[in-house]
This record gives sequence, C-alpha cells and structure tokens, in this order.
Amino acid sequence: MTNDAQLQRPIKVAVCIAPGTEEMEAINTIDILIRAGFEVTTASAASDGALIVAGSRGIKLVADVALVSIADDPFDCVVLPGGLGGAECFRDSPLLVEFVNQHKYDGKLVAAICAAPAVVLEHHQMYPQAIMTAHPAFMEQIPEDRRRTKRVVFDVNGNLLTSQGRVPRRSLLWKLSSVWLAKRKQQKWPNRWSCGRTCIMTCYQGCRLFRLTPP
Repeated sequence: MTNDAQLQRPIKVAVCIAPGTEEMEAINTIDILIRAGFEVTTASAASDGALIVAGSRGIKLVADVALVSIADDPFDCVVLPGGLGGAECFRDSPLLVEFVNQHKYDGKLVAAICAAPAVVLEHHQMYPQAIMTAHPAFMEQIPEDRRRTKRVVFDVNGNLLTSQGRVPRRSLLWKLSSVWLAKRKQQKWPNRWSCGRTCIMTCYQGCRLFRLTPP
C-alpha cells in the first residue's frame, strides 16, 4: 500500500465491551474517536455472544458485532474499557485474550482503562516488560518496577496505552488520537484532524473540547 493510500485509509479501532463494562469509559471513547474520524467497531465479548449487555451501572450497551465475528479481522487499535465486571469477563474470555495478543504481536496499539490493565493484561502477563498504570484500587497487582502513578501511561516499546479511569479519559483519548495522527503525518502534529472536519474536535490551538495542548 502506498503512503498516500495509507493516509487515506481510515484508522480502524475495535472497542470491546462485556457485561459490567464501565459505561462512560466505553461510550465516551467511542463517541470522541468517531468525532475524530476513526472507524470504530464495538465488539461484545459476552460469553453468550449477546450484543446488548448491561454496564456496571445497569445501563444497556449495544455492540455492533460479537467479537467472534471479527476475531480474525485486523484493526489498528484495540481498546479495553474498565469496569471490574467487564474486565473480569475479558480476563476469562480466551477469544478476547487471543484477539488482544494477536494485535500485540502485529505491533498494533492496545489501550486499556481502569481495571483492565491489571485484571486483564497483567493477569495474563501479556505485556511483561511494559510500564503501565491502572485504577488505584488495582495498582498493587502491577509489579512495582513497572507500575506508574500517572493518569495516562504510554509504553513506547510495547505500543501500550493505559489509563487510570474515567476521570482522565480525556487525556487517554487525546493521547490515543495523537499517537495515530502523528503516525499518519509522519511524526508531525497535524493542523487539523484526519477527518478534515471543522467541528469541536479541530486542534489548531489544541483540542477545544479538552482544552489541552498537543503532547
């Protein structure tokens, strides 16, 4: 694929959900990435294949597809929202673990929020060398030498992005967007989002929605 074709191809992101997924971490991630021009697929990792699952607060979340139907499809990024129940479902799903591992082996970006870094990634030793953060309640599950207390941590070598939870989700989403947009612009911060839209996500002076400056 030529460089021009790569720049034109939308960035494909798989956001996984399961019973007990934290609603804000899933919905806000999906919403903001779509606004930024990413092609987002919401995949249910529910053990029964259900597309409609109850989140951590009982709110119904609706997936586009069951994870099994896209298990062999390549994505540029995989996102694992938090919520203890959802993270435990991810942890106990061999399909989800294999899906994440395959994208890790392919050098794709993986992002995990809240409980997911500790309950899923650390439990399965998926990133044994990577630095990461997690919700403070799960921080002790990460070895001290790799544990970071920052709100958002990006391990360059592992291409792993982790966040403590819903409060810093804006920082996570900014970093998630910046990592991919920087790659698309050959490490140069773009004048606007890849979608080319003029909306609240324009970033001439940093994101007007987040009121942050580019990292």
